[in-house]
Amino acid sequence: MATSGTTNFTLDLSDIMEEAFERAGSELRSGYDYKTARRSIDLLMLEWQNRGLNLWTVRDATLALVAGTSSYDLTAEKLDIIEGLLRTDAGNTSKQSDLTMQRISVSQYAHQTNKLTQGRPLQYYVERKPTGITVHFWPVPDATTSYTFAYYYLDRIEDSGKPASNNMDVPARYLPCLVAGLAYQIASKKPESMSIAPALKQVYEEQWNLAADASREKAALYMAPGGYNDL
Repeated sequence: MATSGTTNFTLDLSDIMEEAFERAGSELRSGYDYKTARRSIDLLMLEWQNRGLNLWTVRDATLALVAGTSSYDLTAEKLDIIEGLLRTDAGNTSKQSDLTMQRISVSQYAHQTNKLTQGRPLQYYVERKPTGITVHFWPVPDATTSYTFAYYYLDRIEDSGKPASNNMDVPARYLPCLVAGLAYQIASKKPESMSIAPALKQVYEEQWNLAADASREKAALYMAPGGYNDL
């Protein structure tokens, strides 16, 4: 039996909206229907960013640290830092080294006795603001060597945009979840569809759990109760 031989199925915005409206017992007919659906999709993307770690949004970056400067503002698309390392002698093939750093809370940072102490940075505190994040280092970088903060961060999911031909900034495996979530959002806004909204909500949560489980980290985790003992 012949198969297509292709594996590039996707849905653009118009396809996603049409499918969602059909599931909600309605049809995409007007410009306002398109506008309200696009708004719901963008709100849905913000919800997904609040739900947890979306692995396809993980990016890596570096930040050159300046002696005597403790705080650095990052660009607005960076939502949070999930791992940070201190890199010394960046770019030197024989000397470059990544050293473990500890992320601390605002309370731990506030209780540092002298926040002006200079040395090799050991800890960082991430201050999350409405307009972006600021990273504070302790101790403050000194001038003994060049320091680079190498980190992995969560990138903001791109907006839907206006053209109906746009694709969403999500993996294809998340499209069932996206359609289900949008169908629930649409049903919640239409009086004639509110009776099926709870059922659509259940389908949406099931699709989210399936997608989130498929996207979880697959690396092995080793735990040693009580730590390791040298014998």
